[in-house]
Amino acid sequence: MRSTVRILGIDPGLNRTGWGAIESVGDRLRCVDSGVIRVPAGDLPQRLGVILAELGRVIRAMQPTRACVEKVFVNVNPQSTLLLGQARGAAICAAVAAGLAVREHTALQVKQAVVGYGKASKEQVQTMVQRLLALGTVPPADAADALACAICDAHAERVLVAGGVLSSGARARRSRSAWRAIGARGGA
Repeated sequence: MRSTVRILGIDPGLNRTGWGAIESVGDRLRCVDSGVIRVPAGDLPQRLGVILAELGRVIRAMQPTRACVEKVFVNVNPQSTLLLGQARGAAICAAVAAGLAVREHTALQVKQAVVGYGKASKEQVQTMVQRLLALGTVPPADAADALACAICDAHAERVLVAGGVLSSGARARRSRSAWRAIGARGGA
């Protein structure tokens, strides 16, 4: 019998943080729920606290097996990159504080896994997320990005198992060092 893995994808942002939980059983993916945390304006520490607290609530409600977050790209505006990195840090802390392993995927990996093209538009990602998860409506952009990250993570897991990097029995025991080794080789 195949085990069910619940993956929480997170698309961190200082104004809006998207989240999406999917279940993966073999080749099947199912959306559990998704949403967007709207972070009120204010001082940076309070905004980061909102992200941390609200993602903590989402994690308790969704009970994921693991979490994944999109890696930060270096923007032309260093201040924007720094702020995004801080929002991302709050998101990772929420997952780690809940005892979850956290995997990271680049935007290129996420778009390739969902659309098949690393430079896909937000609209293409939203449409493909809707199709892949058989959703009745197109999800909001931030939630779609989080769901896309979770889909990418599920695909990466299947590739590693199929490639013999992880045995089916070792899935629950995989180590972070195995993922670092895969990343160093340029894998998913």
